[in-house]
Amino acid sequence: MITLIWLELQKMFRKWRTYIGFIAIGFLAIVVQVALYFTGAKMIDFQMRGIEQSFVMVGNLFNGYFIARFILMALIIHIPFLIVIVGGDLLSGEATAGTYRMLLTRPASRFQVVTAKFIAGWISVLLLLVWLMFLSLIVSLLLFGSGPLLSFQGMKLVIIAQNDILWRFLCAYLFALISMSTVISISIFFSSFVQNAIGPIAATMAVIIIFLILSAIPIDFFQTIKPYLFTNHMSQWDGFFSDPVDYGEIFHSMWYLLAHIVVIYGITTYIFIKKDILS
Repeated sequence: MITLIWLELQKMFRKWRTYIGFIAIGFLAIVVQVALYFTGAKMIDFQMRGIEQSFVMVGNLFNGYFIARFILMALIIHIPFLIVIVGGDLLSGEATAGTYRMLLTRPASRFQVVTAKFIAGWISVLLLLVWLMFLSLIVSLLLFGSGPLLSFQGMKLVIIAQNDILWRFLCAYLFALISMSTVISISIFFSSFVQNAIGPIAATMAVIIIFLILSAIPIDFFQTIKPYLFTNHMSQWDGFFSDPVDYGEIFHSMWYLLAHIVVIYGITTYIFIKKDILS
């Protein structure tokens, strides 16, 4: 299995489309950091106006932690667009290249093949998020220094002490890994039906956009089904920056997303095992 996963990763990173996400995140993170370097202090002053009249704020408020959370909030909603480019090609790419028969004549079973592709897809998500964490968190700390984190939760301002921040970022990125793994699993599922990567990419993004629109429509019926849409649970990573942290809500969303991954993986595996590659 390890050999199969390694082969899938090699095939994945030989394709230029795999690097689109890394390039896009690198470009956007740097642009945001440069823009905030020159104008970010004004943003802090604007958000803190009114509060400074009642409280004396000390320390470096415009720091790397603030920048890292800002970048994470700005980019995390767009990462699915970058992930499906990889996931949509994992199975359909074999059909496009005409390598299905050659792939399935190996000693490895179909179950092992599709499992290796799923794991390779999840690893690609992990690498993309590690790249984002390096640029947004580590580079920002080097450039802007550290300090307490200002976290605005609606009308509530939470100030998190410097020694209480790092674990929150690590947990937030772990939750984001689960969220984005759900997205790439859906794209692999659609990829099992077709012979072209464009279809799975479009279908996955269509599902995400439709679910987001349904969640935003202020009609009782749509608000009733909102808790059952996986998109409603993907943003729970931000709960780690609340005080106190609502672990019940976070774990509920985490198990809901993990259940989606398991079910999607199971259905895709069944479809792939039964797939007719001779026709």
